[in-house]
Amino acid sequence: MSDAACPLCGRPLGKAHVDRHHLIPKTCKGREQFDIHKICHQKIHSTFTEHELFKSFHTWEALRQHEDIRAFIAWVAKKDPAYFSRNVRSNSKSKR
Repeated sequence: MSDAACPLCGRPLGKAHVDRHHLIPKTCKGREQFDIHKICHQKIHSTFTEHELFKSFHTWEALRQHEDIRAFIAWVAKKDPAYFSRNVRSNSKSKR
């Protein structure tokens, strides 16, 4: 893990609280992985189902265009890159 930027929020990755994310879910045969902040990774998976990620949100651009993710990025941009807090599952996801 390097000092590269997080592909979702654009903040420096650093070395603490970094995960690997498959843009195409492993359950859908996705293999390519990207370093991403753990909080950003949890936000993606608390917002979208695996099917939604596979069908509609399998690019960084598509993820960043979603209303919930845009609001999250605006909020997390003010945090230190090493900041971590658990995300809560979106109410709308639980209904799908």
